[in-house]
Amino acid sequence: MLTTPVVRCLKQQYPNAEIHYLTLPAFKSILAPNPHIDYVHVLDQPLLKKITELKQLGFDYIIDLHNNLRTLIIKSCLDIPAFSFDKLNIEKAQLVTFKQKTLPAIHIVDRYLATLNNFGVQHDGQGLDFFLPENLNVNELMQAASNQIYTAIAIGAQHATKRLPIQKLIDICNAITHRIVLLGGPEDQQIGEQIAAACGKHVINCCGHLSLHQSAWMVKHAQNIITHDTGLMHIAAAFKKPIVSVWGNTIPELGMNPYYGNLNIANNQIQVANLACRPCSKIGYKQCPKGHFNCMQLQDSLAIASAAHLA
Repeated sequence: MLTTPVVRCLKQQYPNAEIHYLTLPAFKSILAPNPHIDYVHVLDQPLLKKITELKQLGFDYIIDLHNNLRTLIIKSCLDIPAFSFDKLNIEKAQLVTFKQKTLPAIHIVDRYLATLNNFGVQHDGQGLDFFLPENLNVNELMQAASNQIYTAIAIGAQHATKRLPIQKLIDICNAITHRIVLLGGPEDQQIGEQIAAACGKHVINCCGHLSLHQSAWMVKHAQNIITHDTGLMHIAAAFKKPIVSVWGNTIPELGMNPYYGNLNIANNQIQVANLACRPCSKIGYKQCPKGHFNCMQLQDSLAIASAAHLA
């Protein structure tokens, strides 16, 4: 998601360039509908075998937006000019471990775009891209959930320390009077059922019932979204939706907050101020390392609901 401005700007400013994208199999479906990508390659076989295939294609350049050991091996073997993203691992470690703010206040998307400086590519300021497949199945649940104005709430996140406690989510839903659609994966389905049962008919649980692209369709048609620091937050930003993002152990200053480019769109970032333990990780944990989980337990549910109020 966060690399899509690189692909778009490169393709639009070098329209005759053929752009191939190498990623893990799980992400192919996200990239396949992108019209700025000519071909998506997946790492579905041993790395050296994949490198042999890539060599035969005769690439001219590599834009490395991951910059890890695996991409180092790929760059070394292909032996062509490569331009690599600066991960700023030392600065991130200083922020997480010692709370020293040496990390520049530059969004990760803008740091990705800096890899194109030698090509003279200019940032178009248009934010992220997310493309839905043309043959997407809009089922009865989606149609029923979207038949009136609604706020989408993405209740999940990969790590527990990024997620609000269930009672907080219930309090938020009870404080909102218009329709709410809960979004999440199969792992969120039971929690979604608990929230819907506690809040009444204005809350519709879609967790576990929709594919990623179907969930993205629901985000696209929502009036706004409440979300943790997670993938649906970036999908909402790609669809230029007003976002209320709720931050736990991670912080927006790590450079992965909602990104709209130069567009002026409502973006409320809700976090508990003055917690000396934040950020405790740049990713997340299964449980709070300190045991108190104040970064989420002290969240103001009414403030979150108020930020999502529909005029």
